[in-house]
Amino acid sequence: MADSAPETKTHEGKRVCQVIKLRKEHEEEYKRIHASVWPSVLAALRKAHIVDYSIHFLPSPPYPSGGEELAGLLIATFKYVGRDWDADMRGIAEDEETRRWWWVTDGMQSSFVSGATGSEAGEWWTDCQEVFRFEG
Repeated sequence: MADSAPETKTHEGKRVCQVIKLRKEHEEEYKRIHASVWPSVLAALRKAHIVDYSIHFLPSPPYPSGGEELAGLLIATFKYVGRDWDADMRGIAEDEETRRWWWVTDGMQSSFVSGATGSEAGEWWTDCQEVFRFEG
């Protein structure tokens, strides 16, 4: 989880969108383990007032990028409906099963954040700025 979320708020809470790169050699494994996320990790998210969480996959174009081999981008969205973002994010980071989950998944990802070392160290996923919303 990033240290700070965008300040986009609705009557239902704060919406967050984040992006990170998925390494090519881990695409299938990443999808496989996310088809059955550990219940304790989901419980930690619930306890921290995270709802409506989804991760989308955007494949890389079929031509060489000249850099690292990427499967594509992971785009996560969720709503935060709590009252103390910092305390709730600390709670997630202190959860042992979530830390084990991050140890598994962080190695499958590549951060856009220069010098980032993983989810436990702080910013790993990059927050995206909301530029449009329609609430019908």
